[in-house]
Amino acid sequence: MSGNSARGNIENARGEGQFAEALRSAIRSSGLSLDRIQARLRARGTPVSIAALSYWQSGKRQPERTDSLTALGELETILKLPAGSLLALLPPPRPRGKQAAAVQPVTETVRFERDTLLSLLAALGAPEALDQEQQLTLVGLHDRCQLGADGGQRSITTRAVFEARTDGQDRWLLIYNSDDPSAGPPELTTVRNCHLGRHQVDTANGLMVAELMFDQPIRRGETYLIEYELENAGPPYPTCNRTHWREFRRPIREYLLEIHFNSATVPGRCQQFARPAGQKHPRMRNLTLDACRSVHAVAIDFGPGLFGIEWE
Repeated sequence: MSGNSARGNIENARGEGQFAEALRSAIRSSGLSLDRIQARLRARGTPVSIAALSYWQSGKRQPERTDSLTALGELETILKLPAGSLLALLPPPRPRGKQAAAVQPVTETVRFERDTLLSLLAALGAPEALDQEQQLTLVGLHDRCQLGADGGQRSITTRAVFEARTDGQDRWLLIYNSDDPSAGPPELTTVRNCHLGRHQVDTANGLMVAELMFDQPIRRGETYLIEYELENAGPPYPTCNRTHWREFRRPIREYLLEIHFNSATVPGRCQQFARPAGQKHPRMRNLTLDACRSVHAVAIDFGPGLFGIEWE
């Protein structure tokens, strides 16, 4: 089958074994044997044993190590799948020994203890939110981060564009994690096309979850734009460790990040960084401050992975 048909199989995968199901379907559609796939992976410098490939498509194991995740990216190319499509279907790594309590990526934006977030979601009344199939595709995202005179994070204004995968989508779950829990939670204000629904705050961990309710439900294939703002009390403003980033668990077509500095905190150097999932080291690029004391970075067709800006 063509690449588009394989993509349809990816998008239609469901349930806990969706990664294995999607991989089996893609291999079957490609017409390639595991021997031939193994040979092509080896030729690309990312060898994987036939046994491992068999385990992956049967659901007995999943790629978790860095070299396996890198090979998975090459496998998507070999099977003519969209970049990141298989990776996006992987569940969180399975706990092993002392790593059972390790921090795992659970959303597209932050890293923290999964149990902490699950408790907060249960209090919200949405205990199954993390494990439910995503019915909204994040098409585009624009973060505008404003820093205060002390270098802390004064506010973040976000515009997000979604595309519905099924009819009746009427909300987006916002999960925000602060670098400085002692500063208290930011004030969440809805700006355009949405209003605040249920919300919960864990002040000890600097974690907030909130439902942003659309002004009207949208149907499959429709897009929807919302805008909201997170504003911190200050000064002093919460520390942000001289960086702002997002973690994307699924591919996004466009992410625009702006950092606006106060005249008292203009940095000596700014860099954007991008670290696709499975890569050890980020790709760095120097950024130039504009006349408004701002820098920006754009990620096109990025993810899964980390993308952000850091400064000195």
